[in-house]
Amino acid sequence: MLGCSAGLNDPYPSVERGENIFYTAFTERPKHLDPVQSYSEDEAAFLYQIVEPPLQYHYLKRPYVLEPATAAEMPGVRRYDRNGRELPATADAANVAKTVVEIRIKEGILYQPHPAFAVNEDGSPRYLGLTADDLHGVRGLGDFAETGTRELLAADYVHQIKRLAHPSLHSPIFELMAEYIPGLKTLHGQLVAAQKAAAEQGGGALDLERFELPGVEVVDPHTYRITLQGAYPQFMYWLSMPFFSPVPPEVDRFFAQPGMAERNLTLDWWPVGTGPYMLVENNPNARMVLARNPNFRGEPYPCEGEPDDEEAGLLADCGKTMPFIDRVVFSREREGIPYWNKFLQGYYDASGVSSDNFDQAVTMTSQGDVALSDEMEERGIRLLTSVAPSIFYLGFNMLDPLVGAAGSGGSKEKGAGSRESREQARKLRQAISIALDMEEFVSIFLNGRGLPGMSPIPPGIFGAREGREGINPVVYEWQGDDENGRPVRRSLDEARRLLAEAGWPNGRNARTGEPLIVNLDTTPGGLGDKTRSDWLAKKFRSLGVQFVVRPTDWNRFQDKIRQGNAQLFFFGWNADYPDPENLLFLLHGPQGKVRFSGQNAANYENPEYDALFERMKAMPDGPARQQVIDRMVAMLQHDAPWVFAFHPKTYSLQHGWVNNRKTGAMVRNNIKYLRLEVERRAAARAEWNEPVLWPLVLAALLLLAMVSPAVLHWRRREVATAVPDEAGERH
Repeated sequence: MLGCSAGLNDPYPSVERGENIFYTAFTERPKHLDPVQSYSEDEAAFLYQIVEPPLQYHYLKRPYVLEPATAAEMPGVRRYDRNGRELPATADAANVAKTVVEIRIKEGILYQPHPAFAVNEDGSPRYLGLTADDLHGVRGLGDFAETGTRELLAADYVHQIKRLAHPSLHSPIFELMAEYIPGLKTLHGQLVAAQKAAAEQGGGALDLERFELPGVEVVDPHTYRITLQGAYPQFMYWLSMPFFSPVPPEVDRFFAQPGMAERNLTLDWWPVGTGPYMLVENNPNARMVLARNPNFRGEPYPCEGEPDDEEAGLLADCGKTMPFIDRVVFSREREGIPYWNKFLQGYYDASGVSSDNFDQAVTMTSQGDVALSDEMEERGIRLLTSVAPSIFYLGFNMLDPLVGAAGSGGSKEKGAGSRESREQARKLRQAISIALDMEEFVSIFLNGRGLPGMSPIPPGIFGAREGREGINPVVYEWQGDDENGRPVRRSLDEARRLLAEAGWPNGRNARTGEPLIVNLDTTPGGLGDKTRSDWLAKKFRSLGVQFVVRPTDWNRFQDKIRQGNAQLFFFGWNADYPDPENLLFLLHGPQGKVRFSGQNAANYENPEYDALFERMKAMPDGPARQQVIDRMVAMLQHDAPWVFAFHPKTYSLQHGWVNNRKTGAMVRNNIKYLRLEVERRAAARAEWNEPVLWPLVLAALLLLAMVSPAVLHWRRREVATAVPDEAGERH
């Protein structure tokens, strides 16, 4: 009987009731599910459950730790100098000419059932060379009657790495990887020429198996080797991403057949993998469904984690075989209110916390701590929080003659401002950094869901400091003792002093008296949004500074950034992997946006910082690397090329029947770890969705009361006007 009463408003088919299905939602349709192209969080929610790179992050450990996924063990790494001599792991990165990474994968791993693997009795592909007649009536993979599978091979990983160079696929990491795997550029040139020749002869798909990739080779059926130029320890993190997951050549050939793309039969629509789930329904405007891969080998749930994980129940399934859930249903929700209401009704198993429902879900204590509201507590809902590996910042264009003095740090670039003007610009940036109260910004505009930034490195990533050691001394001072103290933003008086030393006392030029005008270049809906820009204007007025928002469309804004014509701008960066290199490179001189088209949009350049960066990026984690990072961070805090705004906090809610859920932005293949208490969910849905019938009964009684007089009046009139027959009776 459980769930029967809830059937009136149940958004799911009745056949799904009581099934071991995880229900969730997505707001943006995925653009790419081909692992060589996909690079967004919206797509990761699907793709990471399907494809398997050789490595993955440990589900529970923090800071994040890499571990084998399909790899039999962690890859072997050997480094060599220019003479071919092998170097010890402690060797200076400057002496490393090449790094050889060897990966051995587990034997016996099978792909999901798929028609690309179906074969005839003679072993030839069942669905290759299809004609238009063969594809008549075919609209999805389910329309192919036969499927097959085969073992995962090292060659499948090599084939995918070749696909990074495919001229038609436009992989977003091609340029970066080509710096370390030079053979990719060689292969790309060959493929461009081959594609052009094929087009002249009437077209046809490129067969990557005809081409070699210098620096990447198959050693044996379960081992492959990648040779990198120089030292690049961060490459191990890339081996946990779909870019380096396997793609079988026969899958490429299957989807490349004429008539397939017109039916959305592409790898970009139907990814193929060895992971715990496979995509069985793809309707990105309404619903996406993952089903358990019957060929998945199974994995044991982890038995180790952080100190608090056992108390949180996250080790209760230690050693049990995953995945625990049979299907995952993603429903498209374009609006936040329906999403939230369905979560409260128990129809979604988990939900984020938006600004619209924040007050209903969460309360803030007097100490600023976060707690669930009473309503959520009564429903058995749990709150999960974590700091995202991200940084949002207000950048100063260091090429600007006002805020950057046309140079930065120790720059000796031709055309840079004088030492005095650069020093004045630095103090101006420091004054603005103090005046823009990020604690207040986070409280007002993010409902407290952010941690004010002290440096580019978020908590939880190596190099980030906590407590007194972690504050930005230019913007904050420490109050109290080391254990019980806290950072306090420096006063506006201190900001005004710095502004005066910068040559702008009370916001006026000390020599000419002209007002100081600072411009924010932005796009509509960003910091140019009226409430945010009003807040910023208020903070600048507190210094006596005039603040102007210069909104433009996205393309014009990007042109300003590329050409160095912006003054202030608001950007964010999500770390690709949990290493300080992936954040500190955003201020690396050779990554300058104007000179090198890199990611250093502030165009910050400091020779000492750049030299330390080159040294730091190849160092192993440890005290020596921490010391270098501390020096780099101190330089950034002093030079202030950014206002280190905030690291966002993620707030997530889940119902009590969901087990083993732990937040962590780097762990994206998380669904295999989750376990549901299906009967408990059914009982809650029945209770929370009991139909309220008394309004219907009341409406029926009111309608009856309104209609009854009319019916009685009509009956009396009929009797009064009836004509008597011969017997005297009225009819």
